[in-house]
Amino acid sequence: MSKKRILVVDDDESLRRVMQMQLEEAGYEVLAAAQGQDALALIEDTTPALVITDLKMPGISGLDLLRKLREAYPETTVIMITAFGTVSTAVEAMKAGAYDYITKPVDYEQLMLVVNRAMERGQLIAEVKTLRANLDEKYGFESIVGRSKGLLRVLEMASRVARRDSTVLIAGDTGTGKELLARAIHQNSTRKDQAFVTINCGAIPKDLLESELFGHTKGSFTGAVAPKRGKVEVADGGTLFLDEVGELPLELQVKLLRLIQNGEIEKVGATGATNVNVRIIAATNRNLQALIDDGVFREDLYYRLAVIPLTLPPLRERIDDIPELVQHLFLKAKQKQNVPQLRLPSSLLPHFSGYGWPGNVRELENVIERLVVLSVSDEITLADLPDFLQRERSHADAIELNLPPGGISLERVERDLIVRALEKFNWNQTQAARYLDISRRTLIYRMEKFGINKEQSEDANVPGIHPSA
Repeated sequence: MSKKRILVVDDDESLRRVMQMQLEEAGYEVLAAAQGQDALALIEDTTPALVITDLKMPGISGLDLLRKLREAYPETTVIMITAFGTVSTAVEAMKAGAYDYITKPVDYEQLMLVVNRAMERGQLIAEVKTLRANLDEKYGFESIVGRSKGLLRVLEMASRVARRDSTVLIAGDTGTGKELLARAIHQNSTRKDQAFVTINCGAIPKDLLESELFGHTKGSFTGAVAPKRGKVEVADGGTLFLDEVGELPLELQVKLLRLIQNGEIEKVGATGATNVNVRIIAATNRNLQALIDDGVFREDLYYRLAVIPLTLPPLRERIDDIPELVQHLFLKAKQKQNVPQLRLPSSLLPHFSGYGWPGNVRELENVIERLVVLSVSDEITLADLPDFLQRERSHADAIELNLPPGGISLERVERDLIVRALEKFNWNQTQAARYLDISRRTLIYRMEKFGINKEQSEDANVPGIHPSA
């Protein structure tokens, strides 16, 4: 296996050499450049997986280099080095697409921790890209847009199980793309040439649901003038997608359990069983464990369904994906409405990122299509956006920053914000992570990085940062 390639860009020759030596000892292939212009030439020739660049350099600054990389090589991960720990430059770098930052003097353990995590993210992106390239364009994984770590992990796991016949349970809020993920799993399975059949367990009246699922014989009830194949039988050989499986009545849960265990169904009015061969993918936006506690969902069925549990993160936990999603959905809507000349300025993208999107990707898609349909010129303007996007402030705007003249430590600021978020939610990591618009895994990593724990929280106070009223 070839070594992963890293480019170190820093005008400080001593630091550059030390980092190169440390990274080479860790098993990486390392290139070095003293300035941004030289780095661009090296990147064009070598395409490194990771670029570590100083923020302040003569000529092309690290921030300018980052912007050029995001435009020309969007899949290259970038880590910033800074001795100038100001809030404004670091926030600007992260907004421009930097994966993370390290501060001078560079600590070896911190360097390796950030580099290894960046490489892990890059590997996930590469794996999903390879998978997407081999899938059908309409319903493949490439239809699920985004590169946030939480989403990539779901897609990576889905790609592993796609070619197996295990039952999959997809959890996630309404509008997160559960059916799209189910279709992608089917499309990359050995059943891809067979039927993918969907049934929404909450959209069909209970007295009709059994017949819809399992079929019925002629004369089995009033109005059954002919035999009917149910959705399960139609899916024979392929995949059955049970959307909102938590709405399935208890009496039908028993029959679904029999299908999973024995591959058998019994049609309404039939005297014997019918054998079928289907793969089941179920989805829910409800807490099935709570339904089990309430006695309305069978625990044995839950464990049969959740052989492979996948949870799609809500859009509020995928803030970094929103600009890419907006552009993807905008292009899709333009093609649908046949308005190829319509433009969406990049200056409007922060307005989309600053909103919580309770309806998730589905809500975002509806807003984008509405903008395209109602546009009266060749360019979307701020006035065209819905009121809730026009007035929405970014998360940074919600914090009042009083920058002291003597400077401020960026790491202390970040540590203090994390501690305050944890204290706000009584140290509930899930709620604090949601408030900070990061994943719980990222929050835990940051807590470990800064040595944050409940007992030492009083050491984290940094003057000059105040939540805006």
